[in-house]
Amino acid sequence: DLPSGMGGSAGELKYANELVEFIREHSGNHFNIEVAAYPEFHPQAPSAEEDLINFKRKVDAGANSSITQYFYNVDSYFYFIDRVEAMGVNIPVVPGIMPITNYTNLVRFSDMCGAEIPRWIRKQLEAYGDDKASILKFGEEVVTRMCEQLIDAGAPGIHFYSMNQAEPSLKIWDNLGLSDKEKIKF
Repeated sequence: DLPSGMGGSAGELKYANELVEFIREHSGNHFNIEVAAYPEFHPQAPSAEEDLINFKRKVDAGANSSITQYFYNVDSYFYFIDRVEAMGVNIPVVPGIMPITNYTNLVRFSDMCGAEIPRWIRKQLEAYGDDKASILKFGEEVVTRMCEQLIDAGAPGIHFYSMNQAEPSLKIWDNLGLSDKEKIKF
């Protein structure tokens, strides 16, 4: 994605697959390259199918793994995995998870980046109004449950978008029992 204010001036490399290809051409396998994945599809993608094709282009250019945009619908992640595996993609796709800490900011950010907030989550958060403690408790429960489902179903890891707020991610980490190193599979 271009930084805001850059207009149409993208420089020589317009697409992420071109950057991956450039890095591989000039440095071989010196770097581990992770690319973005969008289980609910990139907001600027002309179609879902084209977004999947663009993801595969990044992988074919030499990406080692990927991290998804955050999401709150576990089924969208697994559907995405099924679709890209059917296209021959076999790199790890790590789910991106963002703890829920503030309803207004979550809606604004999700609208900008195309991440869906399921109706049941949206309605519950709306019901809490300005009750920050209830929003944090509900968010912790929902996101912990999502992470459990992802881990139990074989996701290759979890990437937390902490938004400079470590505490909610750490609470989820603790809820998952990931502080107990005996439970972590290497």
